[in-house]
Amino acid sequence: QVQLVESGGGLVQAGGSLRLSCAASGLTFSTYYIGWFRQAPGKDREFVAGIDWSGHVPYGADSVKGRFTISRGNAKNTVNLQMDSLKPEDTAVYYCAVRPYSSIYRSNPGEYAYWGQGTQVTVSS
Repeated sequence: QVQLVESGGGLVQAGGSLRLSCAASGLTFSTYYIGWFRQAPGKDREFVAGIDWSGHVPYGADSVKGRFTISRGNAKNTVNLQMDSLKPEDTAVYYCAVRPYSSIYRSNPGEYAYWGQGTQVTVSS
């Protein structure tokens, strides 16, 4: 029973910051990759950032590099997404997802087997 729970979303003005967290449970795999995705109305789900199971080799999409930072949290199987200098175009539902049995970066949502329910991030101008 794999379960992913996102938290930390909300309403923020442009230029502000939010910190999202993903708490994973039921992960019996020895190796896995955790990614953050977002989906805005009328748009495809897109990769935002990812990190391997050990917390190494973080990766961010070009659209968020320099503004967003992914990292492993203090608690086991917890991943954070620190979002700074937020822009209105960052408005979306943000999801965390897990790709089991691999520590390799993938940006295609179809590569991920498990998903959280998402948390809404709204950035006003």
